[in-house]
Parts: sequence; structure tokens; C-alpha cells
Amino acid sequence: MKKEYILGLVTVLCWSTSATAFKLALRYLDVFQVLFYAIITSTVIFAGFLQINGKFANAFKLTPKEYGFYLGLGCMNPLLYYWMVIKAYDLLPAQIVQPINYTWIITLSLLSVPLLKQRLGKVQMMATLISYAGVVLISMQVNRGAGEPVNYFGVFLAVGCTLIWALYWIFNIRSRQDPVVAIFLNFLFSIPLALLFCLIFSSVSVADARGLLWAAWIGCFEFGFAFIAWITALKLSGNTGQVANLVFLTPFISMIFIHFVLGEDIAARTWGGLFLILAGIGIQKYREFKHPAPLQRS
Repeated sequence: MKKEYILGLVTVLCWSTSATAFKLALRYLDVFQVLFYAIITSTVIFAGFLQINGKFANAFKLTPKEYGFYLGLGCMNPLLYYWMVIKAYDLLPAQIVQPINYTWIITLSLLSVPLLKQRLGKVQMMATLISYAGVVLISMQVNRGAGEPVNYFGVFLAVGCTLIWALYWIFNIRSRQDPVVAIFLNFLFSIPLALLFCLIFSSVSVADARGLLWAAWIGCFEFGFAFIAWITALKLSGNTGQVANLVFLTPFISMIFIHFVLGEDIAARTWGGLFLILAGIGIQKYREFKHPAPLQRS
């Protein structure tokens, strides 16, 4: 097997543990603590990678305008985006948040219409309706098995974070830096704000070290090593589309961890909603293949 596919599959495996890791971290830490310690971990990993590759100094040769740009992106991702993601996991079962999060691809295509002046076609509209029908199906069974009311704020966060992620990638098109340098600056600039929020709304002190371990896991395998491996896989690939398509294995592998590690019984509506979401994304991807657009996620 080619190296790029090995790296791609390793990345998918890392991302497949994220939903489970978020829930496990939240057993010992609150949302702000998970966010803060995960960001610190990933920033150290990005810094180490840049130092090993002789690129660390490049992060400190930018203009004030460029630093302002990466500060703004850092407020979007990781700060706001991952606060919404972690809070959604705090409020909902993992099997709900994980598949809904994948609708960012549809959100990205919708935002490309007003922001990138792309045309909204009938196929794209159909893909959108199918995917969001999956979101509705999944949301209808949130927590009902436990006799609890549906937490619509959690659903709002799970859907709303896809908007932040899509905006982040659209604005990130303007970046001319090495992608690891860029993401390092995003995370570095978000640390003081994450610390401030932690001090105001929570605390930096941790009662159980297991929480730190799971936050570090998120920093390593949702952010740091996973991102570096993914970027490397795409760079090595002669056909980035084939490698990028590996990411659609993630929801299915995630359900295995969610079931066997977290002990969640995967509901039939979760499988049905996941199928609809991925069907809509598949239609969208087919449209992009037949009619390539300027915007491609890397």
C-alpha cells in the first residue's frame, strides 16, 4: 500500500477516536478545561514538528496584518469551533454529535454561494435536503431512550459548529503560509483566550489526572499528529480526491468505539440519519467531480 494511503488511514483511525475521547475527557473536566489543555498539547506538537523541519522561525517572520489574520482564524478555530463541539458532546450522546458534524461539507458548499459567488444548482439543493433530513432523523431520538427531553441547544451547537468550520476553511483560502505554520499560529494565538475563559468560567486546576490524559489525547489525535499526517498524505498523493475520500470511513469506525468503549447502544435512527447525511455528501461530491469548483479542502 502506498505511503499516502497508510497515512490517510492512520489519520482516519485517529479521528475515529475523537468522539469517544471527548466524552471520556468530559467525565473528569469541564468544557473549558478540555478545550484549554487540548489546545496546549496540539500547539506543542505543531511547534515540535516545525522545529524538526527547520520551519519554526518562519512563524515569526510575518507582518502585523498577517498575525491579525491568523489571530482572527484562531478565534474561529480552534477556540469557537471546538468550544461548540465539546459543549455539544457535553449535552448529547456521542452517536448524535459525530454524524451531524459531518454536514460541514454541505454547509461549506452552501456558504460558497454568497461568499465565493458559486451557483446553487438543483443537485446541490437535493444533496442539502437529503443530508439535513438525516440531521432531523438523528435529532428526533436524542436522549429519548433514557426518558430525557430532547436537548435542542446541543443539536443547535452540533449543527452550528459546521457553519464556523466552513467559514474557517473559506477564509483560510487567503492563507499563503505553510499549512502547519498557519495552524500553529491559529492554535498559539488561541491559548491566551482559552486560558482567560478557563479562569473566568472554570479553573485550571484539575482534580483527576485522567482528564488531562484524555485532553492530551484530543490534542494529539484530533488536532496535532492527525493534522500533520493528513497534510502529508495529501501532499504525497497524486490524486488528493482518492485520499480525501478515506475520511468518510470515520463515522463508521467512530460508532465502533462509541458502542464498545462508551457503551452507547447505537440507535436505528442514528444509522438511518448517518446514511442520509453521507448520501447527501456523496451526491455533493459527485457534483463537484462532474463540475469542479475553485474551492477544494486540503
